[in-house]
Amino acid sequence: MNHQITRHRHELRRRQLTVKETAHVTPNMIRILFAGDDLTDFVSLGADDHVKLFFPNGAGESERRDYTPRRFDRETRTLAIDFAIHDAGPATRWALAAKPGNVLEIGGPRGSTIVSPTFDWWLLVGDETALPAIGRRIEELPAGTRVISVVAVADSGDEQTFTTRANHAAKWVYRPLDRADDPEPVLSALKALSLPEGDGYVWIAAEARLARATRDYLVNERGHPLQWTKASGYWLKGIADAHDKLKD
Repeated sequence: MNHQITRHRHELRRRQLTVKETAHVTPNMIRILFAGDDLTDFVSLGADDHVKLFFPNGAGESERRDYTPRRFDRETRTLAIDFAIHDAGPATRWALAAKPGNVLEIGGPRGSTIVSPTFDWWLLVGDETALPAIGRRIEELPAGTRVISVVAVADSGDEQTFTTRANHAAKWVYRPLDRADDPEPVLSALKALSLPEGDGYVWIAAEARLARATRDYLVNERGHPLQWTKASGYWLKGIADAHDKLKD
């Protein structure tokens, strides 16, 4: 089978959006629905796209954070973004206080990665920060596609359910938040997991140490092809606004 992974670039521009509504997806995840005419030409082709959100810091400047466009509706010009609220950074503070009518600027996405729908199965591995991308991917996969998700969260209250036509099997791994960089709970779950036959695509996003260990285990010990594996360190424990694209 000829599997293709293509990358698409988008024109960069800032957009000013208004909060339309807020709701708790789980006790530790807030979904904020933004609206605005600036979304008329918004493009997000990939489930793991990222936009920059600009949070005012009170000194006439702003702090930037990356977030996944969880759901976009061009007809209503609305964009949903999910905020994990475990930390106490500027994004969490803003999300907790957000009310309809509040205004926020976003930028991007800079680009999208599109994976052809030719794979026999998918494996999605992540933590709380990856749930928006994982949820979007599960919901957007074609009918009947086999997809397994392995997600590390603090407890059962952080579990989410997704409406999808895909054949989805969810595995939740519980661990304290102060062990979010410890790969062992996720690796233990993966070692007990039987992967389907055929060609699979593996997508991993979590704290950088966990993401790297997961990729290395699946590629080096389970023999999954590196070219059909994407791993990203969405954050680094103890370092604000840090990322690791895990190119090595």
